[in-house]
Amino acid sequence: MSTTPAAAPTPVPDGRTVVRALVALKLRLLRNGLRRSPGRTAVYVIGGVVGLAFAAGIAFALAMLNGRFDGSGDAGVMLLGVLTLGWAALPLFLFSSDESADPTRLTMLPLRPGPLLRGSLLAALIGPGPLVSLVLVTGAALSGANGGASAAAALVGVPLAVLCLVTLARAVAAGNARMLSSRRGKDFAIFGGLLFALLVQAANVGSQSVFGRPGDHLDLSPLAPIASVLRWLPPVSAADAARTAGEGRYGLALFQLAAAAALLALLLRWWRGSLQELMVTADSSTLEVARGVQSSRGWSFLPEGRTGAVMQRHLRYAWREPRAKAAVFTSIGMTLVICVLSMVQGWSSVYLLAMTGMFLGLQMLNLFGMDGSAFWMVAATLLTPADARDELRGRAYAVLSYAVPVTLVLGPVLAAATGDWAGLPSALGLALALLGCGVALGATLSVLAPYTMPADSNPMRNAAPGQGGLVLVNQFGSLFGVALLSLPVSGYLGWALLSAGPTWPVLLAGPLYGALIAALGIRFAAGRLLERAPEILAKAVER
Repeated sequence: MSTTPAAAPTPVPDGRTVVRALVALKLRLLRNGLRRSPGRTAVYVIGGVVGLAFAAGIAFALAMLNGRFDGSGDAGVMLLGVLTLGWAALPLFLFSSDESADPTRLTMLPLRPGPLLRGSLLAALIGPGPLVSLVLVTGAALSGANGGASAAAALVGVPLAVLCLVTLARAVAAGNARMLSSRRGKDFAIFGGLLFALLVQAANVGSQSVFGRPGDHLDLSPLAPIASVLRWLPPVSAADAARTAGEGRYGLALFQLAAAAALLALLLRWWRGSLQELMVTADSSTLEVARGVQSSRGWSFLPEGRTGAVMQRHLRYAWREPRAKAAVFTSIGMTLVICVLSMVQGWSSVYLLAMTGMFLGLQMLNLFGMDGSAFWMVAATLLTPADARDELRGRAYAVLSYAVPVTLVLGPVLAAATGDWAGLPSALGLALALLGCGVALGATLSVLAPYTMPADSNPMRNAAPGQGGLVLVNQFGSLFGVALLSLPVSGYLGWALLSAGPTWPVLLAGPLYGALIAALGIRFAAGRLLERAPEILAKAVER
């Protein structure tokens, strides 16, 4: 009786080989990314040099504060706090744009967690991000240093702080890898980006209140209460140990370094555990049972026929497709950020509502690029001018279904914040006129100047490589075009405001004018859509 020999087990590479391979892979990814085009290489090099120069300038400024202003070390502590927050948060909404941060790409390889952890850590230290952080942490340490003891503490604390920052980012990415690679993770990235923009503006306003404007006296005293807490929290404590040692408190300096080392050990343990789980545990999304096709109930309020079907499809795209959702929420977020910033700085106006009409109206841009190869099903059913008009009308109605409510809600909020209730009617009329002009121009440019969307679903990428010219035509052409199309309404409003004339007619004329321009634009674009459908299809499937 013959027996079949058992298959030989898959050989597991030794630790040094894995570490060298992962470091070489990171270098290869950087090199291949730069070799895609000379323009990409130039942008990467220039961006890296500018970023490094900017970081060096900040570090030099912090070092110059030492001995000249009370609380100079507090400024360095605050910088490290912001830097720590950035390293912890960035992986949550930039995860899909960094292939080297995704450990799920290695789950099918016979790798042990230990060598994988060491190789991933060394690979993560390669790149402009850790280098810029090293410069900033060094400047923060110098802001409070004093004497040889500070130098000795900084030699240990600065590299330790940088290791903690890099490990923190990778541990967060590995711990949330499967969530971040899912559709919900991409949705979270969108909201994370908007939150980051709001935090940047809040930091800008806060820095002006602390440091003042150029020429004002520098006052660092407001930083002291927050810095007194942050300096004992790792990894900030590792760099602040230079200041503590310079003051002769060697025991506390050692405690700060030990706290950072303990945090590094905990982060490495968390990272290793996440890698272990990813390597041996199946993705739960692959084990789910199909739940059937979602019912179309709840959409009965939509128009009948093709217009309603197109409207429903476009709204589903806007909610489910990460790039479409990113475009919608970015437009709303930009408007909110500018409005909040204007209120804080004291230059707000109810007429900022016009930005809502412009930004949301331009959601009509590149309508068919989002369809991708699925546009062939749309093109195959475009048989008559009525079909083309219904197709464009349904997409326009979908945009208006969320653009108009946002405008109507934001208007009273701005009026209440500014106290200019008298200007609210004309502001609403202008915003709705701009919204109609944006719909008309967006539909026209979608037909005349479509561009290719990338094959992946990264919400941070809105165009495939080589489409930069068409993107600029759409974006800048649409902004100038909307401004020109809305001149009859905006021109009258400007005259009325300057000459103290009546502004209430804008509330009536604005929506009517916007609806007329939108209807004319859709009719014009529909005629061209029948002629250019094959060309648009070729552009939509190009990758």
